[in-house]
Amino acid sequence: MGELAPTVGTQAACRALGVSRATVYRRRRRRPPGAARPRPARALSGAERHTVLDLLHDPRFVDLAPAEVSATLLDEGHYLCSQRTMYRLLAATAEVRERRDQLRHVAPKPELLATRPNEGWSWDITKLLGPAKWTYYYLYVILDIFSRYVVGWMVAHQESAALATRLIAATCEKHEILPDQLTIHADRGSSMTSKPVALLLADLGVTRTHSRPPCLQRQPVFRGPVQDAQVSARVPRPLRQPRGRPSLLSALLHLVHHRAPAWRHRPAHPGHGPLRPRPGRARSPRRGLGGRLRPAS
Repeated sequence: MGELAPTVGTQAACRALGVSRATVYRRRRRRPPGAARPRPARALSGAERHTVLDLLHDPRFVDLAPAEVSATLLDEGHYLCSQRTMYRLLAATAEVRERRDQLRHVAPKPELLATRPNEGWSWDITKLLGPAKWTYYYLYVILDIFSRYVVGWMVAHQESAALATRLIAATCEKHEILPDQLTIHADRGSSMTSKPVALLLADLGVTRTHSRPPCLQRQPVFRGPVQDAQVSARVPRPLRQPRGRPSLLSALLHLVHHRAPAWRHRPAHPGHGPLRPRPGRARSPRRGLGGRLRPAS
């Protein structure tokens, strides 16, 4: 461009090379970088900066914000610098953070540490798609935390605590697990928290852990927190009931059956006799909101 523009002109050179003329003109007007910004006459010296930082680090002001420090100094008749200058000096030393002396409650994350094989296991149950539609297989897997080795597995047609008990017992016997040697971890599924599995692990001397606390839900029937019991999956959640509870028939009638409203008859006019149905086709009662029946007007 520098050799062609003086000969044919900038416009023709840009058209021939496919370059924008604005770019060429902008590059020609490029100026050298300017000098560094001069230091203001009222800027703090190095000694004054150290004095302000030492004051902010003083035990008296170490837990206070720069605004409070500046206000306290003004009440005492001292002025060192502005609040913005204090923030600028703290930012230069990466100290712009929460300065108040308060406890930070960090929730500890539970974790399992295994230093050798057969010290910590983790097991779970997952679904596998079957050959036909709506058919599934259940894969039981026990994984060693240290070596990531599958120490036991099983495929079944259903998920149950009995099958999980058989798999855990056989796997512990296969690997010769001693009492107080193993810690087995799982989530809070129905099979993981079942009574047969808990009794088996207690008999084997195996410590069991879970990933989250038990889920307590407020059931509309019992009006209180009731933990889900081991019932069939076809039973809806609000209808599940632990053992030892009274009959649910009286409590569930209002959930499955709507009480029919009382029929209100129109009072007879004083000058006429009782109301009689009109001749012709009988009118069916109309349905109101919520599917309830109400008398025809």
